[in-house]
Amino acid sequence: MEDKYKFTKDLSNEFEFITSRSSGPGGQNVNKVNSKVELRFAVFESKILTKKEKETIFIKLYHHISNLGILSVTAQTERSQVQNKEVAIKKFYQWIEIALTPVKPRRKTRPTRASKERRLEGKQVQAQKKENRKKPEL
Repeated sequence: MEDKYKFTKDLSNEFEFITSRSSGPGGQNVNKVNSKVELRFAVFESKILTKKEKETIFIKLYHHISNLGILSVTAQTERSQVQNKEVAIKKFYQWIEIALTPVKPRRKTRPTRASKERRLEGKQVQAQKKENRKKPEL
């Protein structure tokens, strides 16, 4: 299943990859091979993104960005370093796409007459139930 994203800028020239030993699957191979991949992207040093895009990314992905302004994405789900690199790149573009998608403004609405009537009818039904539970007065 191939994901299609609206974000069209190619930021791959500004990626920095760091590999380390993964704690994921792989048996004895885990102890020998650096299969965990960390993708680092310096948000404010990017020459491709606009100033507004950088600010938006920083605001929406602040919990993934270090004090130095570096967005960090890690992947260690696969056994192979190449596959983890692909996973990290895919995850990075998903985050960027989500961060740069504008939030649809909320439009104020008012309850319709029918919805008000339904609410009042429901309240009357509930009140009648409670009334029926009372002991009769003698």
